[in-house]
Amino acid sequence: MKGILDKIEKLTLEHDNISPDLISKKNIKLGLRNSDGSGVIVGITTKGRVIGYEKRESPDGSIQLKTCPGKLFYCNYDVEKIIKDIVAKERFGFEEVVYLLLSGELPSESDLNDFEKALAKKRFLSKMERNIIMEEVQNDNQMYGLHSVTSHLARCDANPDSIDIKDVSRQCLSLIAKFPTIVAYNYNFTKFRNGADLKMLRPRAEYSTAENFLYMLRGERPDPFESHLFDIALILHAEHGGGNNSTFALRTVSSSGANTYMAIAAGIASLSGHLHGGANEAVMRMMKSLKKSIPDWNNELSIKTYLMDLMEKRAGDGTGKIYGLGHPVYTVSDPRAIIFKEYAAKIAKIKGAQEEYKFYDRVDKIASDLLSKKYNKPISTNVDFYSGFIYKLMGIPKELFTPIFAMARVAGWSAHRIEQIIQGKLIRPAYVSAKNSEEEYIPIENRK
Repeated sequence: MKGILDKIEKLTLEHDNISPDLISKKNIKLGLRNSDGSGVIVGITTKGRVIGYEKRESPDGSIQLKTCPGKLFYCNYDVEKIIKDIVAKERFGFEEVVYLLLSGELPSESDLNDFEKALAKKRFLSKMERNIIMEEVQNDNQMYGLHSVTSHLARCDANPDSIDIKDVSRQCLSLIAKFPTIVAYNYNFTKFRNGADLKMLRPRAEYSTAENFLYMLRGERPDPFESHLFDIALILHAEHGGGNNSTFALRTVSSSGANTYMAIAAGIASLSGHLHGGANEAVMRMMKSLKKSIPDWNNELSIKTYLMDLMEKRAGDGTGKIYGLGHPVYTVSDPRAIIFKEYAAKIAKIKGAQEEYKFYDRVDKIASDLLSKKYNKPISTNVDFYSGFIYKLMGIPKELFTPIFAMARVAGWSAHRIEQIIQGKLIRPAYVSAKNSEEEYIPIENRK
C-alpha cells in the first residue's frame, strides 16, 4: 500500500507543479488575485465593503492603487462607528448587526426588540438537535463537530431543500441563533466524554448572544466587561465582503442550488483552514514558541532574530509565515486589529498580563517592519493577531477560537447566501489546461 501511495505522490508532484513562466504567459490569476495582490472582481454585493487601497487615475489615464488605512463597512455603515455607539451607550450590538446584514437597513428600536425576541426563541435546541450532539457527532475537534452538526440539522427541518427566500431566511435565522448553543454544548459535552461533569445550560431569554455563549460555556453569568468585549468580537467577525475564502465558498455552493445547511457547512469547512479562520490558533502557537525561545521578552534583538528565522523557515512550523500579519486587502492597517489591540491592552491590565501584552506589541512592531521591508509595501497585524490573546485572557479555550469565528461569521454567510440565491447565477470560473498537446494512448501491456 505504502509503495503505490509513494509513487502516486511522486507523480503528483511531478505533473501538478506548474511553472511560474507558464502562469505568467497565460495570464492566469492564481487565487483569483491580480498581479498587484488585489482580488479579481467576480461578483457584486451589498453586504460588506473592505477598503485597503485608494484608486487614483494617473495623467495617462491608467489606474494606480495607493495604500491607505483600512476601513470596513457593513451595508455601507462604518463598523468602527457602530462599535463606538454601542460602547458609548453600554449596550450589546451583535443582534443589531445581524439585522442590518440580513435586511440591509438599521432596525428601529421596536424592530430590534422584536428581532432579539425571535433570536431568543430560536436559541433552544430540540431533543433531536441535542441528540445529534450527544449521540451522533462525537469529535474532539470542535470545527469538525460544528461542521457535522450543521449538516445533520437538515434532518430537523420539514423543508430543508427549499430555496424560497422565506424558507431560507427562516433557516438562516435559526442557524444564527443556534450556533452559540451548539458550540457551547459541543465543547462541554466533549469535556464530559473526557471525564468532566456535564454542563449543558439552557440559554437565557434575557441575555444577549454574547452573554448567552459565555454563560452556557462557563455556567455562570459573565462579567459585564467581558460580555461587552465578546460582543465587540462577534461584531468584528460578522462579515468581511464576498471575497473572503469562506464566504466565496458558501456563495459558490449556494449558487448550485444546494440547501442552506450544506452551504453553511461549506463556509465552516473553509474557515477551518489555518490560512483563514484557524489563523488565530496559529498565532497562539507561534507566540508560545516565541516566548519559549526568548526568555527576556524585552530583548528586541532576540525577537527580531527569531522572527527572521521564522521568515527563512529555520524556526516555527517551517512555512516561513509570521501568523497574524498581512492581509489580501488591508495594507496600512486592519481596522479590526486596531480595535482588538485597544481592548487587548484593557483586558491585559485587568488580568495582570501587561508584560505579555507589551511582548505582543513588540512582536507586532518588529514583524510589521520586517515584512514591510521584505515586500516593499506596508504590512500590519490583522484581526487574528490580538483576538486569540483576548480570548485566552477571558479563559476561553483555544479549541473554540475558530468556532467562535464561525459563530459570528454565520451572520455574514447567511446574508450572502440570500443575496446569492436572489442573484441566481451559477458560479463557474474557468481553468485553462497546462498542456495543449494530446498524449498517445499506450495499451496496458506496453506500459512500463
